[in-house]
Amino acid sequence: MSTTNSLSASWVAEPLGRVAAPLREQVTASLRQAILDFQLQPGQRLVERELIESLGVSRTTIREAIRELAAEGIVTVVPQKGAIVTAPSLDDATDLYEVRASLESLVVQRFVERASDEQVERLAASVDHLESVTTASTPIGELLRAKDGFYVVLIEGARSVALQQLLESIQARVQVLRATSLSERGRPLEVIRELRGIVQAVARRDAARASELCAQHIRRASVTALAHLRAEQQV
Repeated sequence: MSTTNSLSASWVAEPLGRVAAPLREQVTASLRQAILDFQLQPGQRLVERELIESLGVSRTTIREAIRELAAEGIVTVVPQKGAIVTAPSLDDATDLYEVRASLESLVVQRFVERASDEQVERLAASVDHLESVTTASTPIGELLRAKDGFYVVLIEGARSVALQQLLESIQARVQVLRATSLSERGRPLEVIRELRGIVQAVARRDAARASELCAQHIRRASVTALAHLRAEQQV
């Protein structure tokens, strides 16, 4: 993905109003969503002055938000250069995918153990929705949002705050890699087939098989994303 040095050229932010949530939380949430939606792209600098002008907040609030996003791993603070949107290295990406495969397999296992029949039905419906929006021209952002619906139900049924927090952190850090994988020709239809296989195992309450299929799904997704990163490093 190409990047631009100017925030105003890529992200049109509205000054934040005073609502119930603390201002720092509003700024953090706004920047996080802009990163996850690729309005702010990997490698792009987050210039304090531009953020202050765009969001209408203080330098202190911007710095607090950047510190929080850096702790989440989606922003990197480079000495003498400032903050940039994190672009994962090949080694980091490899490790993140392995962690994600193990973590999501555990989430699936907990879902099988704890989810209601109604939640199992909603999990299947989330795959139906993904299929309904998947065409050759569907924007990647829309596909990611539709696939995220699968994870919303999965986390709800797994009923684990700890797993939810860990999974959300990992998902945010691999967002650009997820987009790369889904951009591969034919991959969205493969994803739908893989998710249907997971749902079928879940419906049978076969935790072992569902977990195994989940790990396979993540590792297949990693093949395209990691190949893309290797190609970029060779340029």
